[in-house]
Amino acid sequence: PPPFTGVWVGDSKICAIGVHCGNAITSHGLALNCCTDLTWFEHIVPCGLEGKGVTSLSRELGWHVTVDHVLEPFLDSFQEVFDCTLVFSEDPG
Repeated sequence: PPPFTGVWVGDSKICAIGVHCGNAITSHGLALNCCTDLTWFEHIVPCGLEGKGVTSLSRELGWHVTVDHVLEPFLDSFQEVFDCTLVFSEDPG
């Protein structure tokens, strides 16, 4: 819910989105909770937001959703939204 960043299901964050700027370098990313062990979040205040929770696709959908289930449709949607073509390399260097 505004003004908080990320993707929310009610009062629970399902996806964190971030940008970091430092030393003339910017980086960005996201973390989508697919089948995350959410019990770890019981020991912290997630994202420093009192009274807000964390959820996952698995919890919300009621079945075990893995990264493999989500990756292809996510990348397809990314290409569509940003009107781009993703190029994959076998060599990470």
